[in-house]
Amino acid sequence: MNRNDEFMDDVIKVGENDTVEFKSWVKASGHNERVRLAVNELIAFANAKGGTVYFGIEDSGQVTGCSDYDCQSLIEAIYDKTRPPLFTNIEEILYQGHIVLALSVVHDGNTYATTDGRCLKRLGKNSKPYYPEEMSNRYTQAQSPDFSGQIVAASTLDDINLLEVYNLKEKIRIRDAKSTLADMEDLAFLRDLGLIKQDQDVERLTVAGLLFVGKEQSINKLLPQAEVIYLHYGEQNLEEYDARLDMKQPIVTVLDRLTERIQTDNHILNVQVGLYRVEIPDFSEKVFQEAILNALAHRDYQSMGAVYVKQYPDKLVIENPGGFLDGITEKNIITHPSTPRNKLIAETLQRLKYVQRTGQGVDIIFREMISMGKPYPEYHVFGDAVSLTLKSAIDDLGFVKFVLQEQENRQRVFSLAELMILRYLTDNRRIKLSDAQELTQMPIDNVRSNCAGLVKDGLIEVVGKEYMLTAKVYNAVKSDVAYTRDKSIQYIRAKSMILEHLSSSGVITNEKVQELCGFTRNQATDTLKRMRQEGAITLLGAGRGAKYTLKQENAEPESSDGAL
Repeated sequence: MNRNDEFMDDVIKVGENDTVEFKSWVKASGHNERVRLAVNELIAFANAKGGTVYFGIEDSGQVTGCSDYDCQSLIEAIYDKTRPPLFTNIEEILYQGHIVLALSVVHDGNTYATTDGRCLKRLGKNSKPYYPEEMSNRYTQAQSPDFSGQIVAASTLDDINLLEVYNLKEKIRIRDAKSTLADMEDLAFLRDLGLIKQDQDVERLTVAGLLFVGKEQSINKLLPQAEVIYLHYGEQNLEEYDARLDMKQPIVTVLDRLTERIQTDNHILNVQVGLYRVEIPDFSEKVFQEAILNALAHRDYQSMGAVYVKQYPDKLVIENPGGFLDGITEKNIITHPSTPRNKLIAETLQRLKYVQRTGQGVDIIFREMISMGKPYPEYHVFGDAVSLTLKSAIDDLGFVKFVLQEQENRQRVFSLAELMILRYLTDNRRIKLSDAQELTQMPIDNVRSNCAGLVKDGLIEVVGKEYMLTAKVYNAVKSDVAYTRDKSIQYIRAKSMILEHLSSSGVITNEKVQELCGFTRNQATDTLKRMRQEGAITLLGAGRGAKYTLKQENAEPESSDGAL
């Protein structure tokens, strides 16, 4: 039993939809009737975008449960009654004292039918007949389970916008001077990218081809759901948009138009770091372009919904049809191996050098946002849709300056995990290894290695079973007020380490205190001075040769001249 009550509460609350069907177990006349009901709904789901049949729940949402069932017999019967044979996942769920059977299928690009020749497809809350002409009038699978790699059967080479082909080639020349793609003849260029394919001796556009080089009217006719809608909201009214763009155009053109529109209201903050100045925009072009391309590569093009890009004064919200793929959640999205919903689109973006690699690019989005001191990106899943919110505010300018200065001094860029740990400690003072693992979404050994590297660099330190910023880093990223508030905690910790060192070594120097506590020279001097005033240690010598020992009973008063 691996689904909790909270999950089932949500399923029942949402009710039947294009991926969920409830079926009564107790009202079915027997095993054969249940198999028939399951087969009809499961092939309809498999021919659309996948889904789950929940046996043991009435249409009203009342849970009545299942009894006297044989899971193996049920999935074998479904397999035998479908063509091609349909593989079904079945799960037993204990909910409200009843057993609910969840039978799930995925959409893999195949078209399924019953052994007696019936073919169905899910449409909203119902399953409808799926006629042969509907299967072939737009897309043919051509041995590709990837929807974006399927051939648009109604397309011809006349649907190609040659200006878009030229535009792509020019983009490649700018982005990758070494690439030879741009030197190819137009059709050879499109074949090489997989944007056109042979279909019974005729060359046609693939779905990806239509979305990269198709004419606007062809996209509107052959793939009308491939729409991106931009909405702008002003400060005076956050409920109603004051500007709108509706775009059914090739992907690169859409990206260019959105970039131009977002940049129109993109304010810049100039940050002085040492001798150079850094510009921090409300919305980083690198971030929002990665997020938009991610949405276009991962959206469900079989859904009739559009991609929405909503620009508010303080945030950018990107919404796309199609939930996370299996195994991906908000809690593992940074590190989960990516499987693009539309592989050919993702691969084309990579070859055109719009993305560094196929996949989600989520780590790039997180890294840029954190390094600019902005709130973490916020992902939300709404069943069959995903939204991403990028906020414009800078939470911690001190952290931004610290990161920029450290990267400049060290001549290296912090990894995402390092940035996340440092940012967390800036906000929360301490972190346990287990919390760092949850934060970074990495295996525990990788987290331990990153923490060890930060300790070695003198940026964090181990205190018991937790990590903290070293004093000099804390002083660099925190305000004076925050530093004063926590200074007593740092002093107590430093005093404990100094006394422990003296009990084993006998003497200590200012330099040793700096090394031991991660202090600057002034911080070490202040700490030693305070310990002398408390009578915990005694000064021996003066100037740079000064040393300190534990205070002895009945010792002569020490000299205060020239102590460092």
